[in-house]
Amino acid sequence: MASWWHVYWDGMDVERTIDDIEQLEEMFEAPDIRPLSASDLMAANRRHDEILAHSPWFRLWQRYGVCGRVESPVIQLGEIES
Repeated sequence: MASWWHVYWDGMDVERTIDDIEQLEEMFEAPDIRPLSASDLMAANRRHDEILAHSPWFRLWQRYGVCGRVESPVIQLGEIES
């Protein structure tokens, strides 16, 4: 009686599977050269705002709006204590 391990590997082409995996790895390593869309930029800005939400410098930027962005920041924090 054949073990389950033997039956499982018997029907697989291991070399082809390894080659397929290597091809996928190469595809994902290549840089994405597509231009960013407006929604890509908004998502990146939102992630940036979320990461810096507790920074006092970010709060100053948010309060006085010194930025080159077209849209306003996504996160609205409470008033800054004096």
